[in-house]
Amino acid sequence: MDEVPITLAGKTKLQAELDQLVKIEREEIKIAISEARALGDLKENAEYHAAKEKQGIIEGRIAQLQGVLARSRVVEVSKIKSQKIVFGATVFVVDTEKDIRHKYILVGEDESNSRENKISYTSPLGKALIGKEEGDTVVVKAPKGDVEYEIESFEFID
Repeated sequence: MDEVPITLAGKTKLQAELDQLVKIEREEIKIAISEARALGDLKENAEYHAAKEKQGIIEGRIAQLQGVLARSRVVEVSKIKSQKIVFGATVFVVDTEKDIRHKYILVGEDESNSRENKISYTSPLGKALIGKEEGDTVVVKAPKGDVEYEIESFEFID
């Protein structure tokens, strides 16, 4: 089993979700199933079937999170000293065609979130940025055509 890098913040967030599912939601669904069973015939009991379906989703997510956390290796981003962009870097780039500045944080696949500008280091842009330096230009293949970014700066902050 290969280890995958994860930031401390990413691990904390996933662990909190796992704790919520195990300690609260799993217990709530047990109660819902027991109450639905009490309603009678299980073949035509919509509440029971809905609760069992939700239980399956919860158990699946618990297993997924346990797997992710088991194979994760925490990288303390603030301790990274590198002259090149690596996992955990906060990167400031400029879209050279549109002259728009973007900020991206290179994280693991399981903690990427486009709304928070957290992109996976295995994504096309993430792969293009890894190993580059300030002033470098990268070209990323996108559905609407190639996009060229110039790397303005990068830093390592938690």
